[in-house]
Amino acid sequence: MTFSLAPVAFVHNVRSTPTDDYWGTVRSEIILADNVPAEALDGIEAFSHLEIIYCFNQVAEQDFPFARHPRGNTAWPRVGIFAQRNKDRPNRIGLVTVELLERGERSLLVRRLDAIDGTPVLDIKPVFRQFGTQGEVRQPAWVDELLQDYWK
Repeated sequence: MTFSLAPVAFVHNVRSTPTDDYWGTVRSEIILADNVPAEALDGIEAFSHLEIIYCFNQVAEQDFPFARHPRGNTAWPRVGIFAQRNKDRPNRIGLVTVELLERGERSLLVRRLDAIDGTPVLDIKPVFRQFGTQGEVRQPAWVDELLQDYWK
């Protein structure tokens, strides 16, 4: 089974290569695709955070292992692709929660979007508290090490 998706928007920012770390100061503009009317953003300015679903379209399609050491670091355990959030994925789909800074007529200014310039956005969703985590989040210690500089 295959699916066909069309971008609803595109990312514009200063990052041009799909590298890890130092995303915290990057501000991105998400601009609606030409076929999406501006009214699609009506009411979004009432939300502080958004979930952005995007495609790692500028990452080369390749065969990849379904289990590996995160970032190739053998000090961290070998884990499956679904226990990681890296860009080399079966469907090259990214998901991140961003802070909404400003809404323009056909655009959104956001912070904490780890997508490079030109990235197609597949969907934009407001963050509802009721859909957030319920209870404490559990994760292995290597994740803290891996993401130490990610949002700096």
